[in-house]
Amino acid sequence: MDRPEPSAKTKRLFDDIGEELVGRGVTVGAMFGMPTYKVGSKAIGGLYGDAMVFKLPTDARDDALRLKGAAPFDPMGGRPMKEWVVVPATHARRWRALTEAALAYVSGG
Repeated sequence: MDRPEPSAKTKRLFDDIGEELVGRGVTVGAMFGMPTYKVGSKAIGGLYGDAMVFKLPTDARDDALRLKGAAPFDPMGGRPMKEWVVVPATHARRWRALTEAALAYVSGG
């Protein structure tokens, strides 16, 4: 899979959000070759080029998919991951809230 490279601005925002989450049990690891936020071994979101992907409950996922340019996450091509959505950098102002929703969902809270 060819993963697009993020811009420096996108990477910096991903890092900033990650730093805010460190004290809450979130670590940065890897999934599908991309930097990923994790709680234990469970991924909650990741950096995919100049977009972020988030694991969201149905309502939040449906809301995110209404954003222009957002799409189901399909890292292998042909089989989108049902709980995951790609949100482009044009909606970066929403990434913190989406990360929080993903964290709550994956953490069970």
